[in-house]
Amino acid sequence: MSHRLTRQLLLLLILLGLLLPAYAPAQDEGAVAPSDQAQLQDTISTLQSLLQLQAELKRDIQEYNRQLAAAQTEAEKKDILAQLDKLESDLQTTAGNLKGIAAGADITSLRVVEEKKFSLQEELFSLLRPALKEMRDMTSHVRLKSELKDKIVNYRDKLPVAEVAVANLTVLLQENKDEALERHLQGMLAEWRKQLTVIKSELQSAELKLDKLEKSEASLAEASQSYLKQFFQRRGLYLAQAILAVMGILLLSRLSYKAMVKLIPGYRKEHRSFRLRLLDLMHRIFTVFLAILGPMVVFYVAEDWVLFSLGILLLLGIGLTLRHALPRYWQQIQLFLNVGSVREGERIYLNGLPWRVRQINIFSMLENPTAELSQRVRIDELVDLKSHLIRQGDPWFPCKRGDWVLLSDGMRGKVTGVSQELVELIERGGARRTYQTGDFLALSPLNLSRNFRLKETIGISYNLQRDSVEAIPEILKAHIERRVAEEGYEDQLHNLRVEFEKANTSSLDLVVVADFDGAAADLYGRLQRALQRWCVEACTEYDWEIPFTQLTLHQAEATA
Repeated sequence: MSHRLTRQLLLLLILLGLLLPAYAPAQDEGAVAPSDQAQLQDTISTLQSLLQLQAELKRDIQEYNRQLAAAQTEAEKKDILAQLDKLESDLQTTAGNLKGIAAGADITSLRVVEEKKFSLQEELFSLLRPALKEMRDMTSHVRLKSELKDKIVNYRDKLPVAEVAVANLTVLLQENKDEALERHLQGMLAEWRKQLTVIKSELQSAELKLDKLEKSEASLAEASQSYLKQFFQRRGLYLAQAILAVMGILLLSRLSYKAMVKLIPGYRKEHRSFRLRLLDLMHRIFTVFLAILGPMVVFYVAEDWVLFSLGILLLLGIGLTLRHALPRYWQQIQLFLNVGSVREGERIYLNGLPWRVRQINIFSMLENPTAELSQRVRIDELVDLKSHLIRQGDPWFPCKRGDWVLLSDGMRGKVTGVSQELVELIERGGARRTYQTGDFLALSPLNLSRNFRLKETIGISYNLQRDSVEAIPEILKAHIERRVAEEGYEDQLHNLRVEFEKANTSSLDLVVVADFDGAAADLYGRLQRALQRWCVEACTEYDWEIPFTQLTLHQAEATA
């Protein structure tokens, strides 16, 4: 009973120490405030309780070791070993709490950890360790705070369980009359009290650490500003040197490019040879390589391994991103060297229009010579295309600015504007109409400015059948030629034919075919009407009857 009373007194002292706030260092080194003095005494009391608990745990470990030596069955040894493992763990925890509370700081960072051998994967990523360590240190405060909160919640959940167990065992001991059961219950009660003491000591230690951490932490904005300030104070000079190195490399690249343009014959030609293209490509690749290598050399010479590893990390990220794009970049290199699927001086079809590849470069130049269009496209857009040789007579566009066109929807007008997106027409009289380029091409524009033909039909009656094949067509042709000359269209008329077309239902049809120069395209409608007028004039002058369509009804005779 005296042993149990001693443990209860010890437990009471530990509880009193855990419920009081921990010691905080005084601000003034010369004197200790009364409140700080009270905290100091409470901390000393807690340390004494933990020290006594540590001594008791050691005695229990010695006792279990003696029981282990005397045990005869494997089951007994197994149970004793489990108890020993638990006691050893509690002893280590108590010792850690004793050191932490006594030091008033987190001493886990001071523990010596045995260095592990790096695996092959760790060796490959060893250069990244400084950057990862910097990010880990930057977030250590937040992570430690989160771990302490989780730890406090865990021990607060365990504390009621241990307290209920101790209370139940105490009640059982008070009511029990059996000596054998009492000894067993005494042992169980002692174990649960030790467990309760360990839980409370762990909870107290975590709460003390969290309280000190929260008192010392600054706001997030202040912490970020402080970190950025320290970062640029320590590494701002190296970053500036890296930027200057990149600018110097780009300047030297520009100067060397100008020297190559000036000294190498044919470097400015529109269609360069494969050798010059390869030289240009190697110059660009070498410039990019030096621009990447320059900052890394600066960080290496300055021995700033954080910036060096950050640079490697950035390069690895870019490399992983571009890994799947390497085949496409290889195709772009082939295009740049003019040995790919699209070559300079050939014809491609892009965005609904044919184009001549005028120049292939990082930004390639395309042109449509008839429509007088040109555009600059990235070389990446040419990867999936194929070009072919230009043959004489290949059409580029149905018209150009200033041409007169007749569309399948009946619209006739002069082309005043052509672009990749829109085509604008102006009718006689000034009205304008705009088509999308694709819709314009879908209407099959008829270009009248490159000569055009008019065909008009006139019908005469069947009583002129004898002369309808030869005599009348010759007379009508002579009449039309005379009228063309009289009205001033003789220079625009290239060819005129009048022929017998067919025997129609109620007339004999003659066709007038007139070919005009494209310069008269704006008079297309007027000339069409003039041909009809001249034909009617000839019929009137030579007394040729123009029949109209007749419908004859045949009625059968009625039969009786």
